[in-house]
Amino acid sequence: MTADDSFGRLDDDDYPAYTMGRAAAMLGTTQGFLRALGEARLITPLRSDGGHRRYSRYQLRIAARARELVDHGTPIDSACRIIILEDQLEEAQRINAEYRRAGESSAPSASA
Repeated sequence: MTADDSFGRLDDDDYPAYTMGRAAAMLGTTQGFLRALGEARLITPLRSDGGHRRYSRYQLRIAARARELVDHGTPIDSACRIIILEDQLEEAQRINAEYRRAGESSAPSASA
């Protein structure tokens, strides 16, 4: 691996750079909370060669959203379901916007 390869990972939201302990500290939560998110299949951390969990920045943002919901009294299973539904809604809206743009570009002009 070259230095250029290593520096390229600094901007990669999916690179599993954070250990469980570091991720929990960054989020101000417990390692058990992160394990619970994994058990609920909200996030699936990658494993190091030694079997240790590693989290990406993207996964930490999801975990932070879950913590926000749980801190406001939402049960963890419900929080995970809400986040999954929010993600699905965002994806559906993105697809709809693409269809609208494609439809607008292929529609005949009114002056024709």
